[in-house]
Amino acid sequence: MFTLLLASHNQNKAKELKALLSAMNVRLLTLNDFPDIVPTKEDQDTICANAMKKAFEASLQTGLLSLADDTGLFIQALDGKPGVYSARFAGEHCSYKDNRMKVLELMTGITNRYAEFRTCVALSAPDGIISYKEGILEGFITTEERGTNGFGYDSIFMPISSPKTYAEMTDTEKNSISHRAKAIETILPIIKDIIALSKGGL
Repeated sequence: MFTLLLASHNQNKAKELKALLSAMNVRLLTLNDFPDIVPTKEDQDTICANAMKKAFEASLQTGLLSLADDTGLFIQALDGKPGVYSARFAGEHCSYKDNRMKVLELMTGITNRYAEFRTCVALSAPDGIISYKEGILEGFITTEERGTNGFGYDSIFMPISSPKTYAEMTDTEKNSISHRAKAIETILPIIKDIIALSKGGL
């Protein structure tokens, strides 16, 4: 079986990725399987640069093919914020809810609620980056939290194509349209090619 490392501790992301990889003979590990790994400092100016840095450093330390992502919520009325700082928008060590509440507060009284969720995924081997891809989903910021599924900003983001927020969708519904799914789906053919060439693993 081929082993792929998701360069993240986030079990929600792992759950989404496992669903997208379900048709492939892949054993998915996360950074939780490597407690002594040195964490990557996400100090880059773009989500793609952060994703590439995380993927490369994880691959270099483990010797495994590594997939990393970085995601940002880009709100038009807030000049693209929180953007690359989405995970810590409300401050270091903030919670998902802290971030959502800050966005809703900043958006009070604003009629232009257009936003984009963007995910960049990067694939790396120990000797360097293999590829990176970006997925974008357009939507709107709601005026209040709706739904209990998902994580992050899911309960305040409603895709243009749906009357539901991400958090009101089932996992299957979300994975069929999500920014992360779009990004991963574009990089899956490359992973499949690597698996075929490796004949079962690196």
